[in-house]
Amino acid sequence: MSTTATMPDGYSRQPLEKGTPRAMPANLLRDVPLPAAALFETPLAHNIAWMQRFAERHGAKLAPHGKTTMAPALFQQQMAAGAWGITLATAVQTAAAHAQGIERVLMVNQLVGRPNMALIAEAIETGLDYYCVVDNVDNVRELGAYFGERGLVLNVLIELGVAGGRCGCRDAAQVETLVAAIADQPALALVGVEGYEGLIGGGDEIVAVRAYGERLVDTVRKLRASGALQRDAPIVTASGSKWFDLIAEAFDNAFSATESRAHYTPVLRPGCYVVHDHRLYAGAMDDIKARRPELEGELKPALEIFAHIQSLPEPGLAIAALGKRDIGHEPDLPIPLRLYPCASEASAAVELDGWRSFHIMDQHLFIEIPPTASVAVGDIIAFGTSHPCLTFDKWRTLLVVDDDLEVRRTVETCF
Repeated sequence: MSTTATMPDGYSRQPLEKGTPRAMPANLLRDVPLPAAALFETPLAHNIAWMQRFAERHGAKLAPHGKTTMAPALFQQQMAAGAWGITLATAVQTAAAHAQGIERVLMVNQLVGRPNMALIAEAIETGLDYYCVVDNVDNVRELGAYFGERGLVLNVLIELGVAGGRCGCRDAAQVETLVAAIADQPALALVGVEGYEGLIGGGDEIVAVRAYGERLVDTVRKLRASGALQRDAPIVTASGSKWFDLIAEAFDNAFSATESRAHYTPVLRPGCYVVHDHRLYAGAMDDIKARRPELEGELKPALEIFAHIQSLPEPGLAIAALGKRDIGHEPDLPIPLRLYPCASEASAAVELDGWRSFHIMDQHLFIEIPPTASVAVGDIIAFGTSHPCLTFDKWRTLLVVDDDLEVRRTVETCF
């Protein structure tokens, strides 16, 4: 079925993706049907370089979690900056990334279901350096049988979980059982240990995250000493975008000058850092800077969503043409940042103080505004996000813009 609409007068046009210009060059405010998702090129490049430097200073590899953006162009930008590989969450994400040229994927999830195994087997057969995690004997047997049938060897890491968390071995006894099960499967190669500290909460989180980091590195050291690991420099990996400094600290403490880092492959894998945000991870960055005053610079927000004010139905209330289909709203609602009056140029942007989103629907955002606010229907607001992952999946195309809101290029997603 054709996607081209033919008009009665013979005029033909392609349907437009939301938030994309009909022609280039384009300015975000003047030429793009809103709402639109914008990536600011300067902070984007800064964040990619900043995190790469952070990992390298701590003797770690960087495998950014690609599920944040699912944007192969950004994956390639991260790889060009020095990333070791891309972290992903599912077999479909892995296949999509490999199809776009990514050659190493760390899938920090269990690979379950024969159709998903088939996707991964095909990717491995076409050159993908692939790793997944295991935490269950039944899954180990299923993987061993399937990849044995395909004549392939699958790299696996044992996942360490936390009580009340999601996946992962809860104690050393479970790890020992899993090691033995993997050893019985010739098609599986145990190459390291994986964990995720982001679900640790309650009480003294810093103490708990540090203890978890120690458990992680202690486990991989014991497994290496026992001969259970089938790699000279086994992988040990964790780190989201909130506690990455504490995981790097655990790597530093474990792999000191007395025990060469050449014996291990520490991998950090934050994802949200690539665009950062305006609240959740902005607060986490403040905490990291407080713990690490020696750090040079910091991450900067690079993602904003632009939308029109479409109604001013009563005093103190503005309705923006923006909703759950366009922007994430957990754990915080969209954050009004700047107002661009429709009668002015982009340079006339007004910083918003006292504006607060308080309710969101599919395509409408309710904003409490100051009684004295100077605002008109058609004005444009730039919104920040809190936790960017659930904004990227609302868009097939995002616009990379410069400081003057000129569109420099587009970035496609493949969720």
